[in-house]
This record gives sequence, C-alpha cells and structure tokens, in this order.
Amino acid sequence: MADGRNSVPQEQKYELAIDTSTDTSSIAVTCEGEVVAELTWRLKESHTAELVPGIDYLLRKIKTTPQQLRAVFVAKGPGSFNGLRVGMSAAKGLAFALKIPVVGVSTLEVEAYAFAHTGLPICAIHSAGRGELAAAFYQQSDGWRCLKEEHLVTPDALCEQIETRTLFCGEVPAMTIELLVARLGERALIAEAVSRLRRAGYLAVLGWRRLRDGRVDDPVTLQPLYMRPPPITQRKVR
Repeated sequence: MADGRNSVPQEQKYELAIDTSTDTSSIAVTCEGEVVAELTWRLKESHTAELVPGIDYLLRKIKTTPQQLRAVFVAKGPGSFNGLRVGMSAAKGLAFALKIPVVGVSTLEVEAYAFAHTGLPICAIHSAGRGELAAAFYQQSDGWRCLKEEHLVTPDALCEQIETRTLFCGEVPAMTIELLVARLGERALIAEAVSRLRRAGYLAVLGWRRLRDGRVDDPVTLQPLYMRPPPITQRKVR
C-alpha cells in the first residue's frame, strides 16, 4: 500500500475569464468554473491601461501566479472594436505564453446566461449604432441552447420576432426599453439594471463547460465577433 505521507500535493490550478467587450469590464479567477475572485468595473481610462493591472490584482489577491492557470476564457463579442481587440489580444497572449487552452464565448450569451434559471426565452441586446441592435436568443430548456445566433436588427424588427413572453437583458438602450414595453406589453420582461451588469463569473461557467467538453479554440484563428467590419481610415490624397 502506498504511503500517502510521501505523496507530493498537486498544485492548485485556476482559470482566468476576461471580458472587455464594452465600457463595462469584468475579469474573474475560477477553479473548475467556480468563482474564486472577481472584479467588475466601469472603464475610467482605457482597456489597455486597466486590464493587466486588474488581472495582476486578482492573482495576487488569491496568492497565485499566471503559471497556475490551466485555461483562459474570453468574451469574443459583439462589442466595441477596441475593447474586444484588447481582451482578445490579452487572452491569446496568455494562451501562447503559458501553453494553455483558450475558449471564446459570445458576449451576448454571457449576459443571457445570468437568467438561464428563469426557463424563459432570453434576448440579449447591445446597441450596434446606425439605429440597429445586436441581438441573440437563448433558453434553458432540455439544456442551455441558442435559439437564434447574433444578428443585427432594428428595434421595430426585433419586436416583430417576439411571439411569447421574453426576458430582455444586456446593455439595452433606454429608448429600446420604452419601445419594447409599448409594443409588446406583457410579452416583454425587462431585467433590472443591476442584474443586467455583465459579470465574468458567468463567462467562466460557460467557458469551463466548453473546456470540459474539449471545445477549445485555436488561438491563431480565434477572432473577435464584429457585427460590422472595423472602420478603416483612408489616407488623405494630397
């Protein structure tokens, strides 16, 4: 029989979740998808200036190092061009440097998953500019599933898609909330603002499930999910 007194304890491993999709930033350190430390804040300067210090703060808070990370999860959009670029670059950089898996998860799915327990159809929304919204539908029914993937839609066209009572979440513009309530009545259930705050803990849960199932991304080909091509500034002709 082996003598357990001589066994070497295994080093604790963690996962890091990064979400810089919008002006709301969130990062979390988890162990098998369970939150150990989490930090969510409204952007004051830029993602570039605040993300790395935030990650360092969380790792030091639980007395661990990047070398003890086993995976990195990243919100891949939709969201702001610069925000997504910063978060994706950081996640891919860690994956390459530490030789660990990276998993990308839709930002809208992260927001919707906070309300999975309701069992209702959930529509996560972001403003996409030009009078349009980025939207996606999810529901916890015989497992968590996507009913309709990310797409661009006008507020009026979105209302036409709603046939049953639906919970709306995400960074929903105030004017859109007013329209949904006016047009849909009891079919529109609007999550309270405080519960719509996007948290990296939910990103970690979804990321851990994908990691556990072997559904990881190639850090070379993983890209942000832009609903429109990034703006390109043309050189001025002199």
